[in-house]
Amino acid sequence: MLEEFILKLQWEELKSWKRGIHISLSDFKSLNHHIDTENMTFLSFGRNWVEHSLRKDATKKNLLTTLDLLNNFHSSTDFADINYLFLLEFEAFMRQRKYETNTIAKHMRQLRTFVNEAIKRGYILPENYPFKKYQIKTTQSKHTFLLPEEIKRLEQLAQTSCPKSLLHSLKAFLFCCYTGVRYSDFILLTEKNIISIQRKKWLVFRTVKTNTEVSLPLYLLFQGKALRLLQEYHQDLSTFFHLKSNSSVNKDLKKIAVLAKIEKHFSFHTARHTNATLLIYNGAQITTVQKLLGHQSVKTTQGYSDIFSGTIVKDLKKCKF
Repeated sequence: MLEEFILKLQWEELKSWKRGIHISLSDFKSLNHHIDTENMTFLSFGRNWVEHSLRKDATKKNLLTTLDLLNNFHSSTDFADINYLFLLEFEAFMRQRKYETNTIAKHMRQLRTFVNEAIKRGYILPENYPFKKYQIKTTQSKHTFLLPEEIKRLEQLAQTSCPKSLLHSLKAFLFCCYTGVRYSDFILLTEKNIISIQRKKWLVFRTVKTNTEVSLPLYLLFQGKALRLLQEYHQDLSTFFHLKSNSSVNKDLKKIAVLAKIEKHFSFHTARHTNATLLIYNGAQITTVQKLLGHQSVKTTQGYSDIFSGTIVKDLKKCKF
């Protein structure tokens, strides 16, 4: 057993030497105490790494979804199996399952994350990097958004005939249409996030997804409609921000769509897309919308500028030929 253990240590040293890395006693101590790469599969390595990583729970869930998909494709995937041909076959497997191009791209990016980590730990040699020749393909995604007249129908429903069981979900959705706030950020808001700057109300918070600070002038956005919603709950704002689960809210929105006679399928995240699209349509600069939404890159925001044909018509009317 000791001889076998020493051989494994020597193998780790050899792999580091091939990569041009000097290995010390402290490096050995930081290795997995079993150093059992022979019995470790790519999938078991991936699950163990996700379990002990410091990534957000939502990110971990997405990574594990990719591992589950890999398990369905090839349950005994080993490190040596991950090559260019494997990537092509995995892509073909997802296409057979009718996965969209961008969904396939998402899983491929997450598989690449696992491969990169395996290379860092010496389980895959850098010269065997499978993504060297493989290109992850994407298409421009089309965001679902609500038109101004559809927003008006929802506003009328909220003021008149909306069932009490759906009213909270509807008003929270409208608030996010006016502000562009994500569900994950909305449920963490408190009264402390609403501050006064020169006697004007602002919503200031740090996003969960990108850890970016966002400042929204509630008194200016959509004629202060978001502010008026908050005033309805001024005695207990925590009740307004304490929303049921995202999936439950989306089920409510399906019922709300029927009541408002909106044939379009939309979810809570549609509120964010609606906010960005309507801001651009009404003349807001791309960089301004980027700041309001908390996008780290303006390229993300630019995706909203091409999806509303009314924006093109409106811009052309301003031109003097």
